[in-house]
Amino acid sequence: MPKILVSDKLGEEGVSLLRNHGEVDVKTGLPPEELLSIIGNYDALVVRSETKVSSDVIEAGVKLQVIGRAGVGVDNIDLQAATHKGIAVVNAPTGNTIAAAEHTVAMMMALARNIPQANESLHKGEWTRSAFTGIELRNRVLGVIGLGKVGIEVARRAIGLDMQVTGYDPFVPEEYASSIGIQLKSLDDIYKDSDFICLHTPLTESTRGLIGEKQIAMMKPTVRILNVARGELIDEQALAEAVDKGQVAGAALDVFTKEPPVDSPLLNNPKIITTPHLGASTEEAQAQVAIEVAEQVITVLSGKSARYTLNAPLVLPEGQATLSPYISPAIYAGKIATQLTKGQLKKINIRYEGEIANHDTNILKAACLVGFLDQISQERVNLVNANLLASQRGLNITEQKATQIEQYSSLITVEVESSEGKTIVSTSHIRDETHIVRVNDYWIDLVATSGYMLFTDHHDRPGMIGSLGTITGKHDINIAFMEVGRLEPRGRATMIVGLDDPMPQEALTEINDLPDVISTSVVQI
Repeated sequence: MPKILVSDKLGEEGVSLLRNHGEVDVKTGLPPEELLSIIGNYDALVVRSETKVSSDVIEAGVKLQVIGRAGVGVDNIDLQAATHKGIAVVNAPTGNTIAAAEHTVAMMMALARNIPQANESLHKGEWTRSAFTGIELRNRVLGVIGLGKVGIEVARRAIGLDMQVTGYDPFVPEEYASSIGIQLKSLDDIYKDSDFICLHTPLTESTRGLIGEKQIAMMKPTVRILNVARGELIDEQALAEAVDKGQVAGAALDVFTKEPPVDSPLLNNPKIITTPHLGASTEEAQAQVAIEVAEQVITVLSGKSARYTLNAPLVLPEGQATLSPYISPAIYAGKIATQLTKGQLKKINIRYEGEIANHDTNILKAACLVGFLDQISQERVNLVNANLLASQRGLNITEQKATQIEQYSSLITVEVESSEGKTIVSTSHIRDETHIVRVNDYWIDLVATSGYMLFTDHHDRPGMIGSLGTITGKHDINIAFMEVGRLEPRGRATMIVGLDDPMPQEALTEINDLPDVISTSVVQI
């Protein structure tokens, strides 16, 4: 059973699910040096935001297949290092969506009505109602920066509160935003026109410091700023000074550049409301996030492609049912093609035909490359790093698509061009099985299995099958199946023979010496 390390607090629902599929150790609060010393024993690592999964940790995790982040952001994981090592990084992007959206709205209401300040004053025995006069949200302009799952849910709730919602996200179509009730604007217009601004973007180099001194200078002095995403999105010093000077009316922050925010200037102003990273802290969200990340980890450990793998080609939901069954055929096509190819590699062409050609086929490209590179690479190759390893090798890869095809609903073809000619392998998914349907010029129909396969190129003549069977029998090699294809009677032909046992060179030499045998190749899957 795979060994799984849970190094941050995870909902018991997720831990129980993991225990049904592996040996689980829950060790929270590990010092970095202790994590480094033990990570080599584990196949999977599950974290939240506390554990820092550095390149050193990834390098030490020699058995790691997957790193699961129970939440959305993965800025505490070295994604590039994981990709290079072929380790899948998965997250749980939907489990805490509603919790984060509701917390944002709660913070906005608290900010508008001075609720925390009034509560603290009353606890002190004061009764100063006039000091806490607030504003209404109705008809106020809310600028939502980042229209992902959380941003959209915040917008929906704000529209229900009769707010005017504007948004910025370069990856969201205007028609989609408009259908929800969001008016897309430029970042500068968001800064200039908003009464409230909330941030819901991931942390990247382009979003770091999204709000700083320059952006604050563009805002109205009545603006109120909310951040329930990532602390680094805001220049905290610039925001603190702006609130102190009255350039910003107030702020509500759930996240900070350094957590906990010891000695932060944000804690010294009563106009800044703060909470200790509570965006996902609901009972429902904790359970859902734990289950979601556990399911992703289990999927990867079982050898499948997880839906929320962040460093592997994305399969959109609408393409999932069509493309997923063709991952195995794509891997088979790559494995067989590379083992049949002789000579110096020049070019690889991948052709997608039929229904699969209507979708983004990047996952199938990666699968073909997994099969191809697995035979020639000393590094572990999987859907995560196949494209990267192919790029590092300088492979010349082209792709073609055709939506129309006869006989098959979909077909994947790998063509490998070398100094000695072209090798062609086509595969398909038929009746829940992977079928090899073409080898070079020969159309066949063979269910793909693991083990050894002998491929012959020969002239069709009586007795050829018997002659080959005699040689394999003499060497105690058991034949599992046989498939024959030919261009015409007594013309050029191929024979694919499934073997239960490896074929020694002596037996292969005898087969090559048979009259009319042109060439042979042994493929191992």
